[in-house]
Amino acid sequence: MLPELTPQDLQARLQRGEPVQLVDVREPEEYEYCHIEGSLLLPLGDLPQHVEELATDRPVVLICHHGVRSAQALGYLQHRHGLTNLLNLRGGIHAWSVQVDPSVAIY
Repeated sequence: MLPELTPQDLQARLQRGEPVQLVDVREPEEYEYCHIEGSLLLPLGDLPQHVEELATDRPVVLICHHGVRSAQALGYLQHRHGLTNLLNLRGGIHAWSVQVDPSVAIY
């Protein structure tokens, strides 16, 4: 089972000021349309060339549209790079928009 957190869990962590790195693995056009403020765009296909940009000193929350690509990214980073500080945002940016922040556009 993949380590994940709900949009509400992420919101609570952010409100408490917990240090997390938000990494969005969608494509640039998707990110431009809507994203969580403060997230870093690293498209899934480009991830292997940018692994060094991922934090190792705090949780890294991976985000995509519905949670599928971010789950793929998590599996890749765990198995190929041994990272253990990863969390998948359950339901992706869509769930974030619906459950936490309706100002984030839905597509």
